[in-house]
Amino acid sequence: QVQLVESGGGLVQAGGSLKLSCAASGSIFSINSMGWYRQAPGKQRELVAGITSGDNTNYVDSVKGRFTISRDNAKNTVSLQMNSLKPEDTAIYYCNAVARPYSGAYYGRYWGQGTQVTVYS
Repeated sequence: QVQLVESGGGLVQAGGSLKLSCAASGSIFSINSMGWYRQAPGKQRELVAGITSGDNTNYVDSVKGRFTISRDNAKNTVSLQMNSLKPEDTAIYYCNAVARPYSGAYYGRYWGQGTQVTVYS
């Protein structure tokens, strides 16, 4: 199977920066897309940023120009550099990957356990 482990969340003042990292491990045959989602209290989980295996990226409008997603295909990692953070960015951030394990014939969607990001004004 595929395991995702996030790191890098924390508490930061508005205007500050944080970098989230996520490492995929396990018996991985291939990873297609990777991304970061977030869920704030009382709100639905939303896609923040995604990146394909060919490094095509997409962002939710609210983070464009502030967040940058990147990945290292050789290390099976994905990162999210978050700059100019705002209180409305406060949420639990989840790493996501569409991957195929050696033990399976199909791609599946895998999730990390989540990491808290809190931005105070």
